[in-house]
Amino acid sequence: MDEIQKKTGADILAMSTDVTSGAEVEAFVAATVARFGGVDILVNNAGTSSAAGFEEVDDATWQYDFDSKVMGAIRFCRLVIPHMKRRGGGRIINVTTVGGKAPAARSLPTSMSRAAGINLTKSLAHEYAADKILVNTICLGLIKSAQHERRAKGDLDAYYRDIAQKRKLPLGRFGEAHEFADLVAFLASERAAYITGTAINFDGGITAAV
Repeated sequence: MDEIQKKTGADILAMSTDVTSGAEVEAFVAATVARFGGVDILVNNAGTSSAAGFEEVDDATWQYDFDSKVMGAIRFCRLVIPHMKRRGGGRIINVTTVGGKAPAARSLPTSMSRAAGINLTKSLAHEYAADKILVNTICLGLIKSAQHERRAKGDLDAYYRDIAQKRKLPLGRFGEAHEFADLVAFLASERAAYITGTAINFDGGITAAV
């Protein structure tokens, strides 16, 4: 946070928040509104990758996945939309995955909760277009992240190359975090003022044939 402030001069509020807790989400939004006077942009990007065969997923895993990825987004949207309406509009960007559109075998519960996130995006886009609140989702494919770093054994670059080859990624590589950030920044900007209700595949072409 200190590094960002030094480079940008921006006023930053950082809070650790459990998105499965309604009380913590409420506290975070209240602190944000108190600090900045409202909310213009919301990016819902909570949740970890949880994937297994259907018979292997117990109730607790289903419930946590839904609470963190779906209910977390719902809680934030429900709280910030009134502030966006008062400010004359806003941007909501829900981060989901390509599995929400085209689930693979043994991809539960993540693929199902991400499908719900896509549905939420489109529902809100329809309902709040008149309020100039634009809602989109970015459906991620394979992106370099700390999750993959934890899974890698040995050379990280070799790990990424091996997975890219096995998955036959058309672009031949994982996506970079800064490339994802560029797309988020675009959707949050005035340059994307005519885009809402979209589910954008950010996957290096892996779903091009789907």
